[in-house]
Amino acid sequence: MGRIKLFTREDVLEKAIPVFWRRGFSDTGVADLEKATGVNKSGLYGEFKSKDALFVACLEHYFECREWRALLSAEPLGWSNIEQFLRSAFATPEGQSGCFAINSLRDLSLLPTEATAVFAKNSVILKKLIGNNITGENTVLAPEAITDLILTFFYGLGIEQNIKNPRRAFDHKVSDFLALLVPAK
Repeated sequence: MGRIKLFTREDVLEKAIPVFWRRGFSDTGVADLEKATGVNKSGLYGEFKSKDALFVACLEHYFECREWRALLSAEPLGWSNIEQFLRSAFATPEGQSGCFAINSLRDLSLLPTEATAVFAKNSVILKKLIGNNITGENTVLAPEAITDLILTFFYGLGIEQNIKNPRRAFDHKVSDFLALLVPAK
C-alpha cells in the first residue's frame, strides 16, 4: 500500500513559483524547493519526476493563472483592454519583482527544453489576444506590427519592474506609450 499524499499539486506549484521567481531556475536547489513546499525530495520527484518538470509545471500554472487572458478577452475589445493588460504588469505578489515568466526568459538557454515550448505556446496565445483587440481599431501601422510593439513594451515593463520604480513612473510610461499608438480622435 502506497503512502498517503499530504499535499496537492497546485499547492506545491503555488509555493514553488516564488522560489523559482526569486532565485531563477539554475540557482534553485531541490533543498530550496523542499523548504518552501514542505514536501521532501521523494515526494517532489514522485509528483513531478524532476526539478526540470517541476519548473515547467510552475511555468504552465503561472500562465494559466495570470489575469491577462481575461483582461484581453473582455468585451468590447479594443484599446481599453490593451491599457488594462499593460497596467497589469505592475501587479506582482508581495516580495516578488517583475514577471516570473519574463524573468525566466533571461535564462532561456539554461531552462528545460519543455519550457521553451511553454513560452512559445503562450506567446502565440498572447499575440492572438492582443491582435484581436487591435483589429478593427484605427492604427497607423499594421495590427501585427502594433501587436509586436505592445509585446516588446510589456516584456520591457516586466524586466524594469525588477528595479522597483514607483507606480507613478510606471503609469506615466504606459500612458505615454499608448499615446504613441492610439490615434487622437
